[in-house]
Amino acid sequence: MNREEQIQASSRRQFDRQSACYGKAHILKSTDDLASALPVLRPQAGESLLDVATGAGHTACFFAGLGLEVTACDISEKMLEQTRRQASERGLTIRTACHTAESLPYASGSFDVVTCRVAAHHFACPASFTMDVSRVLKTGGRFLLIDGTVEDAYPEAKAWLHAVEVLRDPSHQEFITPDEWTHLTGHVAMRVIHRKLQPFKQPDLEWYFETANTPAENRDKVRELVKNPPAEARELFQVCAEDGKWVWWWQRLVLVAVKK
Repeated sequence: MNREEQIQASSRRQFDRQSACYGKAHILKSTDDLASALPVLRPQAGESLLDVATGAGHTACFFAGLGLEVTACDISEKMLEQTRRQASERGLTIRTACHTAESLPYASGSFDVVTCRVAAHHFACPASFTMDVSRVLKTGGRFLLIDGTVEDAYPEAKAWLHAVEVLRDPSHQEFITPDEWTHLTGHVAMRVIHRKLQPFKQPDLEWYFETANTPAENRDKVRELVKNPPAEARELFQVCAEDGKWVWWWQRLVLVAVKK
C-alpha cells in the first residue's frame, strides 16, 4: 500500500467510525456558506452536480432541494448511509457512490457542477483531486470549493493550526492557502471567478474532540497549544477563552472556478 492509499484508508476508518457525529447536530447542517455562493455559482434546476466527499450529505441535499440532479460520493460507506437517510427524510432523490476523491469514476465532461465542502483538507493528493474535477466537468462547468484555510503569508499561524488539527483528527492532512488553491485549479484549465474568506467561529474545543474522537493523550496536547498559541496565530484566528471554553475564528475559503 503506497502513501496515498494509506491516507485514504485512514480517512475511511475515521469517517466510518465517526459518521453518526456528522448528521443533524453537526455544524455543517448550516448552509449559509452555500447560499452565499449561489449568485456566482448560478446553479440551474436539472443540471448535473457531483458532490465530492459528501459526508452526511448536507451539501448534496441543499442542491438537490434546488432541483439539481445530484450524485453524492464519499470514501466512507457509513457516511453515505447518513446521506441516504437525510435525503429520504427530506423527500429528495440523490445517487450515491463510494470511492476516493482523487480518482473519480465518471466519464469526462459528465457534470455541470462539482462541489466539495469542508473535506479537501483530508485528501491524500489535492492536485490529483483538482485534475479529476476538471476532467469530469463540462466546458463552462463550475467548481465550488469550501474548506478551511489559512491566509497566504502567515506561515507561523499555518504551522500552529496544522499541529492542532493533526493531533485532534488523525485524518487531517493540510489546510491549503487561497493562492495555492488558485494555482492548483489554474494548472488544470479552471479559472477562479470568486474567492472569499468567511471567518467562522468554532464551537467549544471539547465538541471538536468528541466529533473526531480525539485520543485522550492528544487532547491535553491540543489544549496546551490552544492556550499558548504564537502571537501570529492568536491574532489571525482570534484565539481566546469565552465562558471557560476555548474558541477561535476558523478561516473558511469559498472559491468558485470555471472549466475553460
